[in-house]
Amino acid sequence: MQRLLRTGLNAGTAAPRVVGGQGVHFHLDDGRRVLDGSNTGGPLGHAHPRMAQALRDAAGLPMVSEGWSWTGRDQAAEDLFEIGLAGEESWAGAVRFCLSGSEANDIALSLSQALTGRHAIATRERAYHGLVGLARDATVQPHWHGGLAAEHRTRLPFPGAPVHVLPPPDGLTYDSATGGARPSSLHFDNAPAMLAQSAAVILDYTQGGFYHDGAYQDAVAAIARDQGALWIADEVVTGLGRAGRPFAFQGGASRPDIVTLGKGLGGGSMAVAAVILSHDVLREMQGSAWQNYGTLRGHPLTMAAVSAYLGILREEALLDRVAALEPFYAQRLTEIARRHPSVCRVAGQGLHWTIELHGPDWRHWLADTPDAPIASRVAGHALGLGAVIGTSGEQTSLFLAPPLVISRDESETLLAILDESLAIADREHNAMMEMRA
Repeated sequence: MQRLLRTGLNAGTAAPRVVGGQGVHFHLDDGRRVLDGSNTGGPLGHAHPRMAQALRDAAGLPMVSEGWSWTGRDQAAEDLFEIGLAGEESWAGAVRFCLSGSEANDIALSLSQALTGRHAIATRERAYHGLVGLARDATVQPHWHGGLAAEHRTRLPFPGAPVHVLPPPDGLTYDSATGGARPSSLHFDNAPAMLAQSAAVILDYTQGGFYHDGAYQDAVAAIARDQGALWIADEVVTGLGRAGRPFAFQGGASRPDIVTLGKGLGGGSMAVAAVILSHDVLREMQGSAWQNYGTLRGHPLTMAAVSAYLGILREEALLDRVAALEPFYAQRLTEIARRHPSVCRVAGQGLHWTIELHGPDWRHWLADTPDAPIASRVAGHALGLGAVIGTSGEQTSLFLAPPLVISRDESETLLAILDESLAIADREHNAMMEMRA
């Protein structure tokens, strides 16, 4: 009898059974060693020696709840500002640590409601912000609804807040319609009315295969300021390395009111997240007690992981490594896409890339089919060839997010496996096109 309730990113397939890992590889229970090509929560890969030592050193620390002061928590905050937020001190005011990216987004959205007195929130199309509270409401990928998906009856939870959905950016590294890149365009006709009713607009930088450029971010930020809504930068995926700079929002001129962090903040070794508040928000909170508490937030062990990761990020120059690999991935993925008629679009930045296949419209899928989607079948073939490639549970989207420590040679191996695996999608796409003809 299976005692553990599990889920998987590759819908319709069994997750690989991991028994260990080293560097950029997983070790599976069948003896195989496979490349970790899709793991947003593991920026250091697996068993990084400096992180392992930091956690061994911290294992004997006392259990200190968020209500008690702890010197390691103070140090983690100082490290975050000194390393991650260097040059951003003019707007960044203070940080509060929490447990997950979902929780961080819920905290940020709840605070925005309290500050503005507004109920509604805004995000952009195909966003994912988590599965907790208001973060779940702001998640507009329909298959991540937090309910029960079944072939004949899908049951959805009730929303907690009205949500306004902005159009996404549409700039692409590769577009099958043109055979090349496509510049982003802005469509914000209804955005002022939406944001005039919203407590905050929350923007992520990768979800659903949309990657914001500075112009998109700055346009949304300007409308939010004019309409009295706060702007939250969801950097749970991109913060502290994956975008090739400390934060994805640094690609624009505007600066957020609130930033949320998660996933990589603890180097992939501990579950930890954070909410960074601007000086402006702190001034609005002055004289008030922020009634929001969590027993295990800022736990000494997680704070040791945060400080260790930030030190490794700086001393091993991981941001430079990611920035150097970005044009290599862009070039190789464009070459691969041109060879495969099944590929609709490619977009990405740093070490996070989406390869979207032709197929059903994502807006109408609730994960309510027993069949493995085409993206999952491609990912399953890739696993057989020696690489883990993710799908975010979608029908047609594959994504690459390898550890930031991956080498160029290892990246070439990962991309070669993707290239070969896309033949699965090509056969289905070509058969469908023949039927339509």
